[in-house]
Amino acid sequence: MKRLLLILLVFATTKNMGQQMDNKAIETAMVKAMEWQEAHPIFALAPTDWTNGAYYVGVAKAHETTKNPIFLAALKTQGYRNHWKPLYRTYHADDVAISYSYLYANSTRKNLVDLGPTKEFLDTHLYEPNKWKDGTDKNKEKKILWWWCDALFMAPPVITEYAKQTGEQKYLDAMHKYYMETYNLLFDKEEHLFARDTRYQWGVNEKDLKEPNGKKIFWARGNGWVLGGLALVLTDLPKDYEHREFYVNLYKEMAARIKELQHEDGLWRTSLLSPESWNHGEVSASGFYTFALAWGVNNGLLDKDEYGPSAKKAWNALVACQQENGMVGWVQDIGADPQPATADSWQNYGTGAFLLAGSELLKLER
Repeated sequence: MKRLLLILLVFATTKNMGQQMDNKAIETAMVKAMEWQEAHPIFALAPTDWTNGAYYVGVAKAHETTKNPIFLAALKTQGYRNHWKPLYRTYHADDVAISYSYLYANSTRKNLVDLGPTKEFLDTHLYEPNKWKDGTDKNKEKKILWWWCDALFMAPPVITEYAKQTGEQKYLDAMHKYYMETYNLLFDKEEHLFARDTRYQWGVNEKDLKEPNGKKIFWARGNGWVLGGLALVLTDLPKDYEHREFYVNLYKEMAARIKELQHEDGLWRTSLLSPESWNHGEVSASGFYTFALAWGVNNGLLDKDEYGPSAKKAWNALVACQQENGMVGWVQDIGADPQPATADSWQNYGTGAFLLAGSELLKLER
């Protein structure tokens, strides 16, 4: 009996050590990715633009899971440097994405952050007229506030977190109003995916845009923005919010479709329905999908036996795309449709997606 207990104890200890070693490797990869990215700053318009916004969402979630102070230090440094301000285009959802990191930093210590600029942006963005809301923009696709699917990552998670911290439900109601506009315009109920914008819809333009194989164009990162954004929204959306079930159902519907489209190597291709166009994995989309699927398992929305292996396979593939110096490669450049990537192509939002994925993989049962 004593011998049996000893064997069981050794087995349990070895198993726990293995899990700790796995988690240590994940956190080490995350730290290396962030350190490399901090040493190689990049942005499209300014340090407060959407590319850094997406990157620092990943840094925020990395700290939330690991409690490693290196992540929080990076958040605080960029927040102080930016004076806790979003970018300047108050009509544009992209320009408030950076405020997610400010709100997270504020949650770690009361009154750390000046939320005034974020409130001012949201109040203008949600409640005052602008050229997209009014349909007065010269570009015909820009007839609603969030006319491109990427916007569903940029603004809604900020709004739900802001409402959570302030207790003001009016922001949730405004968010839901504009989210539904985008859903009704861009969600393809046959494919269970989002068109990037109206240019990629069928039956509404003079000529339908198609992949070489004749199928509709569904951009991997575009749908990654949506699915990753849904996980962030559902994290902070009150359990009793009257429209919560819509977001839960949409999340599950998209998660099932995305799982179907995962390739054997664990990654997703830039064109979801024409993988042969560029038959290699793409890390920014795959990182968002990995994050979202693992989040669903960890929060009881997805079956762990069905979706857990997909998330683990994807993470292993993501790590294989990280170079020894910490750089995360195979990231498609800024764009609006499927394009190729290479082992040496990188962007800060790709690092953010990598960090998001790691933050949830750390919580998965081995």
